[in-house]
Amino acid sequence: MSGLARIYTSLRRMFRNDSGAALVEFTILLPLILLVFAVVIEGGRLMWAYQSVNAGVRDASRYLARIAPESVCSGGSLAAYQPTLESIVRNRIDGASFLPSGITVNAVTPSLTCVAGTFRVSPAPVAQVTASLTVTFPFAGVVAFAGGALGTVTTSISDQSRVYGL
Repeated sequence: MSGLARIYTSLRRMFRNDSGAALVEFTILLPLILLVFAVVIEGGRLMWAYQSVNAGVRDASRYLARIAPESVCSGGSLAAYQPTLESIVRNRIDGASFLPSGITVNAVTPSLTCVAGTFRVSPAPVAQVTASLTVTFPFAGVVAFAGGALGTVTTSISDQSRVYGL
């Protein structure tokens, strides 16, 4: 067999060998797998943060409805309750924060609406608590690697309750 025939036979044998095909396929699919993993984790974190802040805003609204005086519509204000409401939204009962890293509560603001009608107390006070929330994604680098952009998301959550006071 001539040298050229041996080279041809060796090349033909090498091209028929598929022992490294699984490694090549895995290498091609790895970025897509990482991207799907990052999206699932980020979606879960976003839902957890939203539900946590939503529960805090609901608790703050219920607290405000219970503690504010029923006569608040006749010249009162809810601004004095703002620090307590912010603490309710941001922290657990023991004072430690329960929000994951990358989740920031920017502001918590109470507001008052006086609804006129044929109620026992007219106008009826309705307190609303609104929290502004910013979410920063820790897996933004993986999404940027795939060619996308993922920055921060800012949203607000509100809840209202009828003030029945002290």
